[in-house]
Order: sequence, then C-alpha cells, then structure tokens
Amino acid sequence: MNSIQSEIAAAAAVCVVEEGLEYGPAKRRALKNLRLPPRTALPDNVAVEHAVREHIALFCADTQPGELRALRELALVWMERLADFEPLLGGAVWQGTATRLSDVYLQLFSDDPKAVEWWLINRQQPYEAAQAKGLQGHAVDVLSLQTRPEGLQNWVGLHLLVNPTQAQRGALLPDAQGRRPRGGAAALRNLLETTPSLS
Repeated sequence: MNSIQSEIAAAAAVCVVEEGLEYGPAKRRALKNLRLPPRTALPDNVAVEHAVREHIALFCADTQPGELRALRELALVWMERLADFEPLLGGAVWQGTATRLSDVYLQLFSDDPKAVEWWLINRQQPYEAAQAKGLQGHAVDVLSLQTRPEGLQNWVGLHLLVNPTQAQRGALLPDAQGRRPRGGAAALRNLLETTPSLS
C-alpha cells in the first residue's frame, strides 16, 4: 500500500469512527475530503480496518470498549429473540471495532423470505424493508429497525439480512486473515464473558 492509500485509509477511518459510515462510503468520503481524483486507487478493507483500530486506540480507548459491549449485548438479545432463524452476527460489532455510531448486522436463515417479516409484524415491531447482497452474493431482503441499547444514549440501526437456509454452508469459514467473519449466539456470549466489563 502506497502513502496515498495509507492517507485515504486514515481519513476513511475517521469517517467510520466519528460518523458511523460503512467502509465503502467512508473511502469515497475520504477521497473527497482529501481532494483526490475520483479514480485514485483505494485501500482495501483490511487497510481501513487497521486504520480504524489505530484511530480507536488513539482517540477512543476510554469510551469504545463500553460502547462495543453495549452493542454486543444488544445483538445477543436480538439473536436470542430470533433464535429460530439461526442468527449470525457480523460486521464491526463482531470484529470489535464498533462504536456507538455503528449499526448491528445479523445474518438470518429461512427458506421462507417473509417469515422474519411476519415475526416482526406479529410483535408490532416497526421496520423498513430493502434489499442488499446476501452471503452468497444474491439479493436478499433486509429488514431494518431502530433500537436503543442499554448504556448508550443514541438509537442504533439493526439490520436483519434474510438468507436462504443453504447460505449457512460456508458462513463461518475463515476470511483472508484467518478470522471467523461472523459468529452465533454461543460465540458472542463467550466473547462477552471473556471481555472484562468496565463498570
């Protein structure tokens, strides 16, 4: 990675941590903020994640662990509620880089794409429906709602991605860095138990 890409990664990290942007939009915002040409080669997500971890260590070390714990506890509550859909937690909340501005992403599995929607309707839970790329690269339903974790003063986006059951195959395979890209409720519970609480 060259020095310009490093600079883009650092600027993108600021957008991720301080504005809650996802990596793609954060890299595009960094290009704009740095007044670089639109076709400038961008750093990969691994470089941005490294920059995010550095930014958190330098500027958020006193607040981020508590915010991450609150988000993980919130994710676990929803994973237990949605246990019938075998939820997996991914993204920044799973990887440990989440802050109070981060959204929670749960991958759910059902051969009836409307089953999760009916689950929310039956519990009078407001949500918005959209589509996004699922685990196998195909468009899947995304049901998004707002919720407020205990210990945080702000609302958080919770996104439920409804994948076909067959998408479970390979969902826990290690990524390019050898890490599990997501985990189930038991793995998240273990993370919470082995991470000391700041309170």
